[in-house]
Amino acid sequence: MRFGAHLPLIDFDGGGWRQGALASYTDVARRLGYRFISANDHLVFQRPWLDGVVALSSVLERSGDMQLATSVALPVVRGPAALAKAAAALDVLSGGRLVLGVGPGSSERDYEAAGLDFRERWPRYEESIRVLRAHLTPDGPEVEGRFYVTGNRLEPRPARAGGAPIWLGSWGSAAGLRRVARLGDGWLASAYNLTPQQAHTARARLGQELVAAGRSAQGFPCTLATMWTYVTEDDRERATRLSALARLLNRPSDLLGEQVLVGSPEDCAARLRAYERAGVDNVFVWPLADAETQLERVMRDVAPLV
Repeated sequence: MRFGAHLPLIDFDGGGWRQGALASYTDVARRLGYRFISANDHLVFQRPWLDGVVALSSVLERSGDMQLATSVALPVVRGPAALAKAAAALDVLSGGRLVLGVGPGSSERDYEAAGLDFRERWPRYEESIRVLRAHLTPDGPEVEGRFYVTGNRLEPRPARAGGAPIWLGSWGSAAGLRRVARLGDGWLASAYNLTPQQAHTARARLGQELVAAGRSAQGFPCTLATMWTYVTEDDRERATRLSALARLLNRPSDLLGEQVLVGSPEDCAARLRAYERAGVDNVFVWPLADAETQLERVMRDVAPLV
């Protein structure tokens, strides 16, 4: 299992972001051996949220040889051509290190802010993936769909040969996994929406869908994003962190406790081992507080037990 570090994009405590905080966080992640630095999208959220693409671009020069990942970006909300343009620039400037994770977005408020009909998200999303592929892949097929056309090709193209890989986000539904198998180069699962057992079942189903689509399940990457993290031996602090996260995400606290990395090093490692047995290749940790210290705790106290 490889580890990624999600940029601290949410202002949980109202303190804002100090200048240079993302660069310092990335320095720590690189020094500790994290293999990815990631960011995701929301226009509107319960707490202030930094733009993910801008945040990733701000740490390019500090990321070393780490992979850059969106986990996920929203092509319908951003517009697929605009997202393709930004993704190609990130790939060029990073020397071909971008993984473009995309999803439809689960928030109706994001669609309202972008002036889009939330009820159209699924057909728009399907078309948007094809548009991204056309712009980011050499000789990708033209798209003339209901919502989008490719028309003029965008330049520059990505630096990576074959284009930046496109990983599709899905919470593990049958329809979502079929879409991943048909259109994706990898699956981005969500830690707070899948227990290890659900991940195991979904991973097996994805393998079947890949075979049905004429593709190989061997080596098809599975990455667990939104892995909220706070390593602590203090049971009271664990309960407080889980309760606050449950209110933020509108999820039961006891269920979150079975999914995310909030608790002792031994408990967190056991959870990661369960996800690894389920077929998860990469996990992107997202500290709830004390971000740099938590990155260190994961690598020092948790990872050796996995």
